[in-house]
Amino acid sequence: MSDVRFGLSAPARLAQEIRKSKFVANAANVASEDAAMELLQQVADVTATHNCWAWRIGQRYRFSDDGEPASTAGKPILQAIDGQNIDNVIVVVTRWFGGIKLGVGGLMRAYGGCAAECLRQAAKTQLIESVRVEFAVEFAELARPRARSRALDATIESEDFADDGAVLHLVLPLARLDELRILLADLSRGRVELRVLE
Repeated sequence: MSDVRFGLSAPARLAQEIRKSKFVANAANVASEDAAMELLQQVADVTATHNCWAWRIGQRYRFSDDGEPASTAGKPILQAIDGQNIDNVIVVVTRWFGGIKLGVGGLMRAYGGCAAECLRQAAKTQLIESVRVEFAVEFAELARPRARSRALDATIESEDFADDGAVLHLVLPLARLDELRILLADLSRGRVELRVLE
């Protein structure tokens, strides 16, 4: 999978008819397995023949064929998610059987294709992995790291003041962490220690 990941800006929905069967794909952002299962319950249609689904949240994923032959529905939906580098998402593809059997290959193409097209049409934003850090500075050095951190796309979460200075807590893109380390070392002549928080 690529390092660049995307999330959905808003829920997406797509309906298709494939050889008289109706397929409806619903995709939405989720932050946990519980949220994914809750969304599945909301969009699954009990009158449908099958409600097949897949979700990915970071390195964790699950999928279900919901009664279709093994690996003909859930796995192709997951492949559609991974093929477009989308994270923190669930896709549910609901099928109403139309009387014509699609066969194993046809089912894989139908479920995977419907999920992929739904995700292609969805509004997406790039996900940027962030990290929380803290460092202590003396009052005389406080203004420069504060001002320069903005250039690194960092957000100051809090500043805890003491008698001799302050401890700054920042959130910044993980890709900019080394730049911040170098900046602090340069500004403080190596006196400031940067700590990465969990």
